[in-house]
Amino acid sequence: MSAKTYEVRTYGCQMNVHDSERLSGLLEDAGYVPAPKDAEGADVVVFNTCAVRENADNRLYGNLGQLAPKKAARPGMQIAVGGCLAQKDRDTIVKKAPWVDVVFGTHNIGKLPVLLERARVQEEAQVEIAESLEAFPSTLPTRRESAYAAWVSISVGCNNTCTFCIVPALRGKEKDRRPGDILAEIETLVDEGVSEITLLGQNVNAYGSDIGDREAFSKLLRACGKIEGLERVRFTSPHPRDFTDDVIAAMAETPNVMPQLHMPLQSGSDTVLKAMRRSYRQERFLGIIEKVRAAMPDAAISTDIIVGFPGETEEDFEQTLHTVRESRFAQAFTFQYSKRPGTPAAEMEGQIPKEVVQARYERLVALQEEISWEENKKQVGRTLEVMVAEGEGRKDDATRRLSGRAPDNRLVHFTRPEEPVRPGDMVTVEITYAAPHHLLAEGPVQAVRRTRAGDAWEKRNAAPAAKPAGVMLGLPTIGAPAPSPAPAAGCGCD
Repeated sequence: MSAKTYEVRTYGCQMNVHDSERLSGLLEDAGYVPAPKDAEGADVVVFNTCAVRENADNRLYGNLGQLAPKKAARPGMQIAVGGCLAQKDRDTIVKKAPWVDVVFGTHNIGKLPVLLERARVQEEAQVEIAESLEAFPSTLPTRRESAYAAWVSISVGCNNTCTFCIVPALRGKEKDRRPGDILAEIETLVDEGVSEITLLGQNVNAYGSDIGDREAFSKLLRACGKIEGLERVRFTSPHPRDFTDDVIAAMAETPNVMPQLHMPLQSGSDTVLKAMRRSYRQERFLGIIEKVRAAMPDAAISTDIIVGFPGETEEDFEQTLHTVRESRFAQAFTFQYSKRPGTPAAEMEGQIPKEVVQARYERLVALQEEISWEENKKQVGRTLEVMVAEGEGRKDDATRRLSGRAPDNRLVHFTRPEEPVRPGDMVTVEITYAAPHHLLAEGPVQAVRRTRAGDAWEKRNAAPAAKPAGVMLGLPTIGAPAPSPAPAAGCGCD
């Protein structure tokens, strides 16, 4: 009898992407295997949902509706819904889509295999939502998507009360992992071949508030610098309120912490920031940018911005444009405000007409596009060491190029070298052309450095698919970021 197959469909932020790696690990630990990409369907389909956008529930129920006839025609097929929308809607999901077998929340993802089996045996839907975290998710089996880079969660939950964000209500208060557990996971990953890690938290630089150490995050960055074989360290997403001088110093003084920072702005208007219940103002934000640039002149800084928050005037929006001009972001993930059900902002007066929001959004995107291009042009002529990536360049096959990430996380397309290179290997290239969202190195590759990460990728892809044992490796491929109204870095809620 062949093993049952599964598919996990993920929506939302990096937290959800990493949670989906754990859901995959749990299912494979229970004997399921990934459904082939060309398969008609899977025996188990799991939706890992996001509740950040206004139409998140419509999207979910539309997808569930499409699966209903497939399930009816496939005896034994099961459907599970987890994530933030499941945490919020609970019993509503089974009422609207009675063919769903399991509903689970953000705090008990480890229960998925048990709930699927219980639903099968009892022949009725299982809805189980925990109100608080049952076990830190990093203790669960993880089926990582890549062999050379990995998410490492350092905390879950958020203590902020931003009026546009429902995440704290669904993810709970911040809970930090012990530093020793984090470093032990990183060391295990490096031993397996990983050379890049991204520290992950809903409010990553608030790390330490739960364990009573205000400098815990900077200490963690410095500790990562002492791990032999760990070449690149990144983190996302920080909050300006918690971005302290000791963190800037740790970034600048720790060689493997990359010169890259994603710092959510949300708005440049002090009035709007106050209405958003953000605990900083424009002057504080620009002061952080100035300090980062003084310590790391080559740092690439990206951000999140919400356009059209309730009550936003033309003057408020001009303040956002001013802050963008001053900040010189390498990239911005721009969002048109949409009501998050259950948030204070959804009930505020002064909701902005859609056409006004759209017009402001287009002006902001045009400005940021211009700045991104100007900042990228400054990279022309530089020699960079690029980590070869998997699946980053959609046109790579047609152009005979490969793609990778520079230290500052800019996407680089480069000429394919004569000697074979693998994802995770390093190449040295000279940048010859800049576009708003990528760089080109059209000349020959100057050097190739084969790495243990490349070895790990080669080993994984040479071996037949097998049931993973505990923690595996990697970071899911996320394409070149571009301004978009869709959730990207941090869902715009950091």
